[in-house]
Amino acid sequence: MKWCLLSLSALLSPAVSAAQVEVLHWWTSGGEARAVEVLKSQWVAQGNQWSDFAVQGGGGKSAMTVLKSRALAANPPEAANLKGYELKEWAGLGFLRDLTPMAEQLGWYDQLPPMIRESLSQQGALMAVPTGIHRVNWLWLNRKVFEQQQLTPPGDWAQFVTIAEQLKREGITPLAIGNEPWQLAVLFEVVALGEGGKAFYRKAFLDQESATLTGPDMVRVLTRFQQLRSYVPQKYAGMKWHQATNLLESGGAAMQLMGDWVKGELSAGHYRPGEDIICLPSPGSQGLFSYNLDSIALFKQRDPAQNHAQNQLVNLLMTPTFQQQFNQAKGSIPALIKLDMKGFDRCAIRSHQDFLLAEQQDSLLPSMAEGMAVPTNMRQAIMDVLSSFFNDPSADPQQTALHLERAMRSTR
Repeated sequence: MKWCLLSLSALLSPAVSAAQVEVLHWWTSGGEARAVEVLKSQWVAQGNQWSDFAVQGGGGKSAMTVLKSRALAANPPEAANLKGYELKEWAGLGFLRDLTPMAEQLGWYDQLPPMIRESLSQQGALMAVPTGIHRVNWLWLNRKVFEQQQLTPPGDWAQFVTIAEQLKREGITPLAIGNEPWQLAVLFEVVALGEGGKAFYRKAFLDQESATLTGPDMVRVLTRFQQLRSYVPQKYAGMKWHQATNLLESGGAAMQLMGDWVKGELSAGHYRPGEDIICLPSPGSQGLFSYNLDSIALFKQRDPAQNHAQNQLVNLLMTPTFQQQFNQAKGSIPALIKLDMKGFDRCAIRSHQDFLLAEQQDSLLPSMAEGMAVPTNMRQAIMDVLSSFFNDPSADPQQTALHLERAMRSTR
């Protein structure tokens, strides 16, 4: 406790020298890079030095591989973008600093929604600070394409398929997506929410009930998921998520099902979220909020100067100015309670309103695809099954449901 009080005292006192931090992340697309630049510029404006540790690759798999090698070599960065079960796993291994003393001293808990505090805690100890909340279950539509084709946005999956068939007849790619396993997992997740509903999603991925995983609802969800293979780009193999967004922007595709990090990419390309590109809850998921919570964790360091730099960094992350500017660039919404949404686009304002409503109605759902709902090895097993199934036209949904349950059971 004495050390914690000393570090807090150092945090609240003027810095005697420039602090330097190395921050690992995989925020490398257009909108993400702009968000990182917000953090870097605010950090440097305080007279500090920034060491960027960016690892390419959507979903963060490559970043986690690099981080493991650094940690095993006893040379971890001061900070890293960790979230969901990966955060809990690193905390369980004892690599991360407990931020509870800072949180209590600086009043952070009063600023955080209960979901965030619970997600970032391990056995009651706060292990990271949030940078923003992403909604995963979004449908993005190219307004011009829909107006030219005189189409009404789909409210459920049957309507989605009807629209997709019409677009296909007109030579327009209905659905912008690549075949990366994590992108397909996002697509499966929004189908599961829309076709299965909240209770199904919770039983399948939070409770991991075998009867639900192999039952008729799962077979129906998988059948719908497989049906969407007919609507992807001809050259979707290897397409990154931001390249799919670029296809949507250009009108080369009419729709994209992806989290609101898409919005950061739209803004970086000077498209107006909610205007040029329409944002709606994914088909059938109105009232539900599937979330991905970005957060920064601190790796334990021996040098007091590094600890001081870490303290300064997380204190910056919890300021309203950072939360507003970072999330405006990245497409997410701030993680702090009652933060002013002035200056945010209409999609972010809707996301914020839907978050508050879902919080009241117990409809906040941790994203399976983004590693918030299931352990890391289980998520990988799910993605392997889904990717193989989606890319095999002859795959049987009923057999795949059995494979999925078996894969999840073997990784518990």
